[in-house]
Amino acid sequence: MNEKTNEQIAAKLPAQSQMFANRLQKRFRHLKKWALRTGTQAWRLYDRDIPEIPLVLDFYGDCSALNDAVLSGALYKRPYEKDEADEAEWLSAMKDSAALALGINPSNIFLKQREKQRGVSQYEKINSKKDARIEKVVSENGLKFKVNFSDYLDTGLFADRRLLRVMARDAAKDKRVLNLFSYTGSFSVYAAAGGAARTDSVDISNTYLNWAKENFVLNGFEAKGAHRLIKADVLEFVKNAIREKLRWDIIIVDPPAFSNSKKMTNDFDLNRDLAELLARCLKLLSSGGTIFVSVNLHRKAPTAQELETALKTQVTDLKSKIEDEDFKGRKIPRAFLIKGN
Repeated sequence: MNEKTNEQIAAKLPAQSQMFANRLQKRFRHLKKWALRTGTQAWRLYDRDIPEIPLVLDFYGDCSALNDAVLSGALYKRPYEKDEADEAEWLSAMKDSAALALGINPSNIFLKQREKQRGVSQYEKINSKKDARIEKVVSENGLKFKVNFSDYLDTGLFADRRLLRVMARDAAKDKRVLNLFSYTGSFSVYAAAGGAARTDSVDISNTYLNWAKENFVLNGFEAKGAHRLIKADVLEFVKNAIREKLRWDIIIVDPPAFSNSKKMTNDFDLNRDLAELLARCLKLLSSGGTIFVSVNLHRKAPTAQELETALKTQVTDLKSKIEDEDFKGRKIPRAFLIKGN
């Protein structure tokens, strides 16, 4: 955009916009060198830093090529009611402010509204027009992943699980790896890159299994043979695997907070069902095996001690090990490492 256009837009923005712009510029300056040094092209830029601006924004792309960069995020539900028209106008102003602050094309900024997830899948589709799909391939720790900004609330790659993926990769050498609720397969791709002997990625969605296949191909792997994509209800798959006495060396459990897909036999509630699911996963571990658990709950999330009591095995809280530069001092979902007996 030219300088005159910038001035015209800035003059129309509400006072909050300047606060927002200043914060974005400060965060970007702080994180740019880290992102370039590590080759991280998907990271958290802003996370409700200013209480009056309850947005979460992730940056996607090369920090040195802002004309092609993308911002994607959401407005979290406010603690009070706000007129829909006023909210839409406010969101538009925040979008303009972000574009001005960072020099990003406004058409490359995607803001959605995030409600509490209950009764529907957190990955429910919000855009069904294939010709309107907006996607990009980004790099992370030497690997490539497709992200989607138009079709879903989430883009397909969770920045706050980045270092957990690294831990899974580093542990995967010559191991048999089971990835439950595999979503777009990022954990499985990391495991394959770490030299896993086998990866089995289980999800009930054809869409996400196909997406996972694309991610495997982007990184030079075939999603067959040693790297299987399995369409199944996770809860039923685990029951059947126990019955068949199957075993894996590493199991990754990264479920949504709630899911009630029509394809599932029963719904899944993370608060209610996590301990039982993990107890069953322990039966699938080989001797000395490991479970990596991601708990997508900010409230009522279990502690390591509570899980140890329920499972009667060693549980380690991984928070200090997975807090990357863009999440320092911020709340992130809990993650645990569980050792089999």
